[in-house]
Amino acid sequence: MPDQYNGVAGNEVSVGEALVAYLEARDVSVVFGIPGVHTVEMYRGLGQSRLHHVTPRHEQGAGFMADGYARSSGKPGVAFVITGPGMTNILTAMGQALSDSVPMLVVSSVNSADTLGKGLGHLHELPDQHALCAKVTISSHHVDSVEALYPALDAIFDSLQSQRPGPHHIQVPMDVFGQVFTGSVPAIQAPKKVILDTAAIDNACARLIAAKRPLIVVGGGSKAAAPNITKLSELLNAPVVHTINARGQMYDHPLCVPASPSLSAVRKLFEQADVVLAIGTEFGSTDYDMYVTGTMPQMAQLIRIDIDADQLYRHPVDLAICGAAQDYVPALLDGMRQSQVLPDWGGSKVAQVRKAARAELGPDYEHSLTMVEIIREAVPGAIIVGDSTQPIYAANLYYDHDRPGGWFNSSGGFGTLGYAIPAAIGAALADRSRPVVCLIGDGGAQFTLPELMTAIDENLPITFVIWNNHAYLEIATAMREADVTVVGCHPTPPNFEGIAAANYMAFEKSENTVDAFRTALKLRDEHDGPIMIEILAPQY
Repeated sequence: MPDQYNGVAGNEVSVGEALVAYLEARDVSVVFGIPGVHTVEMYRGLGQSRLHHVTPRHEQGAGFMADGYARSSGKPGVAFVITGPGMTNILTAMGQALSDSVPMLVVSSVNSADTLGKGLGHLHELPDQHALCAKVTISSHHVDSVEALYPALDAIFDSLQSQRPGPHHIQVPMDVFGQVFTGSVPAIQAPKKVILDTAAIDNACARLIAAKRPLIVVGGGSKAAAPNITKLSELLNAPVVHTINARGQMYDHPLCVPASPSLSAVRKLFEQADVVLAIGTEFGSTDYDMYVTGTMPQMAQLIRIDIDADQLYRHPVDLAICGAAQDYVPALLDGMRQSQVLPDWGGSKVAQVRKAARAELGPDYEHSLTMVEIIREAVPGAIIVGDSTQPIYAANLYYDHDRPGGWFNSSGGFGTLGYAIPAAIGAALADRSRPVVCLIGDGGAQFTLPELMTAIDENLPITFVIWNNHAYLEIATAMREADVTVVGCHPTPPNFEGIAAANYMAFEKSENTVDAFRTALKLRDEHDGPIMIEILAPQY
């Protein structure tokens, strides 16, 4: 039997209850987790709190739900997990969050303090859980005493507020969780005043004013500055290239280039620009070199704004500005207003680039992109959460979404399979009034199908679209192109109609045509809760 702890008596507050109180004070409203005997004390007080607990079917699902929730709400996604297997199960989700700069807090138990590192064979024991977690987080904290709890939490939330977002971990030994807590929830301090680098702002403005062909490129870190980026682009008449995690910020705007910098037409646009302003983008290869050429787009006079100081000099840069986009873009806008510079190259150039970029997709990807656009048409304002599947790859190359923050997926960066189902659940929990569409392949879906029941438990308005080509098609294609015999790429998919029935979910099967898919999506109008649509994609 595992060690048992009876907690505290009377009206005394335990460390577990103090944890819950702190999260409430920090405006956390949803917690994802699977309770276990090693987290009983972590859950003390949770049932009496304002926090809504969501039970996934696997700890990896808890992490992906926290990820989707954070991207949609703007608040950190919080997960509770047990020591050992619970912790190792969520590591993949933490790796995805680290890759995409998604704010997350994972709270875990760990075995009793006096047993750690001794190899005594306790239940769920790891040689060094803390060190393991430190490899996939911004920070990992070991709370070895009652007094250490709130300082560790303060450090995490201060970092989430002022530094690059990402996953953080805190672990508390089982015996510490049950101890009496004697402190009180600290007052939340106002954010520190941001001191801007005025010399860098003046330098950037001078370069932009002098530019004849300015270009802006934005990543996921630009989201909070999106309205002012639009104003700046209009002032400069500058095209704005949107990487994957920035899509939707300038929907249908004549200066928006919703296309990958990996495409030749977009790379030519970079080459023609005489000043490039990059905001909140890490220049990751899945955005800038998807075809693995080993080259990046050429960028003259690169001005870079990024909150992460380590990121700023990982590529050649002419002017590096360390700070948040929402602080520096308004300052640039104020510095530019007096100039009213409008080079004559923006709108007409963007139209040409958009047409040429889309033409590079080829017939299969063009059809896949059209199917994504049918979702945008049929479910306006939806959040589309994707996995590594053909329509997502196509739309990551070229697609203009109709809402900021409404397009995200796991096919870039860390590139996990099975992400979309639980991440869509997290996104829907962030705001139940917004429709969410999960777009996932038959292969990726089989990683996390059990999480469908969480969507049922929560009665969420999610449309699960299964792109069923009976294969890991992208991998099979890569094998053929490398003249490698295709092996392991055709796992038999389940009967998705039967899966939907087993999960009490309405179901529709669609042929791989625009008209059939548009008709199938009308099923959404007939149901408030989750539904499933299977698209019969071509098999290879």
